[in-house]
Amino acid sequence: MKFLNNKYLKPFKNIYVLVLVVFIVWMLFFDAHSWFFHHELNSEIEELEYQKEHYKNEIAKDNKAIKELSTEEGIERAARENYYMKKDNEDIFIIEYQDSIAKQDNNE
Repeated sequence: MKFLNNKYLKPFKNIYVLVLVVFIVWMLFFDAHSWFFHHELNSEIEELEYQKEHYKNEIAKDNKAIKELSTEEGIERAARENYYMKKDNEDIFIIEYQDSIAKQDNNE
């Protein structure tokens, strides 16, 4: 039984060291409160915090847009820019640049 006298296995003959090693392995891998489980939960918390910040920014942007559209000038500007509406005595010229025009198929 030469392998039992190995210098690397000598500490494991002590019952306290053996119990400690078993406890550490159990807590790292098998327990319901294991390190891996907590690591996974912490990763999920970080992702949710990122999403929370993203949605807060979106809400702030939407509140700013609502505030701008609550005035008469804001409604008029949005109607002119987005829907090309005009007053009766105005003419609208839409300028499209070459790179903004969609390419047409030559097969038609």
